[in-house]
Amino acid sequence: MGCDGGTIPKRHELVKGPKKVEKVDKDAELVAQWNYCTLSQEILRRPIVACELGRLYNKDAVIEFLLDKSAEKALGKAASHIRSIKNVTELRLSDNPAWEGDKGNTKGDKHDDLQRARFICPVVGLEMNGRHRFCFLRCCGCVFSERALKEIKAEVCHTCGAAFQEDDIIVLNGTKEDVELLKRRMEERRLRAKLEKKSKKPKTAECVSKAGVTDDSAGPSKVKAGRPEEAEPDPKEKKSTLASRGTASGGAGKAGKAPCAALKRSIADSEESETYKSIFTSHSSAKRSKEESAHWVTHTSYCF
Repeated sequence: MGCDGGTIPKRHELVKGPKKVEKVDKDAELVAQWNYCTLSQEILRRPIVACELGRLYNKDAVIEFLLDKSAEKALGKAASHIRSIKNVTELRLSDNPAWEGDKGNTKGDKHDDLQRARFICPVVGLEMNGRHRFCFLRCCGCVFSERALKEIKAEVCHTCGAAFQEDDIIVLNGTKEDVELLKRRMEERRLRAKLEKKSKKPKTAECVSKAGVTDDSAGPSKVKAGRPEEAEPDPKEKKSTLASRGTASGGAGKAGKAPCAALKRSIADSEESETYKSIFTSHSSAKRSKEESAHWVTHTSYCF
């Protein structure tokens, strides 16, 4: 029964009991949630976006996922609810002035404080390391701690001043209950948007049909009542008819001057007074007799 060195095995080494459930280190889990992308498992770097369930992603990782949705990606299930870039919101994060990153540990002889976070709440100053609940506004993307929203109650964003409602508040990396509530809200929001789209389509169809009816009703009024079967002439035929009408009207105008001149009456035939008629040369008093008129004789060689 002995082994080298005279050791004797104990019962728990020979008998295999039930496997113990491995406990995940809470600190390591918080670091993974708040410092790494949920989709690509890379360190979070700006621009950072969040989905409607409160998970953090790198924006470039989301774009790559939307462009290439292959079944080989096991982590694609974490972003299966993201159907377009509109389903994520770019976050406006406030930098932590006390965070140095890897600058102070170049030699590797310095202790890395996992509780130190890159971002903080701009209102209260709490660090976004998972120890405190944080949330963002879906309307503007500003990130605050839940304590700040509770202590300073307002219907306007503390940073940009945008108005928001309770439905716009999304908890980042929340519990299972928070995720279920956010998922229910997301489904209701998408269903509402789909119904609004369907209600808009019949309205546009009605507008188009009404416009068609008005055009059809206005068409027959242009056609003469006696000749409904006649079609509209071609533009070339219209020009030719207009030109012929113009020439005909011009000729009639020239020919019509002669009748107008013939209709003119002399002043002697008018019913005006004699004094008024004497003004004109056509009056008898203005005419000279043959004796009073001058007689001129021109002596030329052609007269003989």
